[in-house]
Order: sequence, then structure tokens, then C-alpha cells
Amino acid sequence: MAELVRVRRLTDQEGQKLQQIVRRGSTSSVRYRRAMMLLASAGGNRVPVIAQLVQADEDTVRGVIHRFNEIGLACLDPRWAGGRPRQLSTEDADFVVQTATTRPGRRPSMHHDRTRAAHEAGGR
Repeated sequence: MAELVRVRRLTDQEGQKLQQIVRRGSTSSVRYRRAMMLLASAGGNRVPVIAQLVQADEDTVRGVIHRFNEIGLACLDPRWAGGRPRQLSTEDADFVVQTATTRPGRRPSMHHDRTRAAHEAGGR
């Protein structure tokens, strides 16, 4: 059986900050849920109970507790990954914005230009 996972003893400032986040609820949902996990663990609840309370996976709860024990309240902030690389170049984005903000009557018809070019090239 796995070893019990619990948060280390909270300092007064940490406890106040966590309670402030949970009571106000005006912060991001990620910070709120992580603060709930830590307070529940500090209150003596076990990981399965905490996971059910915040509707998260047990591994997620364990990860938050371990990170809190390592780095403190900085674990409340999400670590977003870089995401997918940008597919649109700056020039393409500028063209899309220019096209979208131009009135329809003044916009050149791209479909007409393509069919005319294809016709001149010998296609239909």
C-alpha cells in the first residue's frame, strides 16, 4: 500500500492565504481547487476523500500536495505548457485582419482571381 500523503505543517501566513483564497473564491478556479486540496489535507483528510471533494483524480491531489511540500504556495499557480506552435505567420495574420476589416464592396474577389488565372493557364 502506498505511503500516506499529507501536507507539511502550515505556517500561519500560509494558512491565512489559503483560507483567504477559499473564502473569497474570486481567484481562478485552478488556484481555488488547489487551495481546497491543501486545506483539506491539513485538516487530516485522506487523498481519496479530497479527490472526491474537489472532483479531481487522486494522482492530481497527490501531485499538488507533493509540490506544496517542495515549493510552498507557489504550487497554487498553474504551469501552463507552451502549447501548439503558431501556424500563421505575421504577414498572413495581417492579411486576414485587413480582409476582415475591409468592406465587402471594396474587397477583391479571391475566388474570381483564381478561376481566371486557372483559365488563362489552360485549365477550366
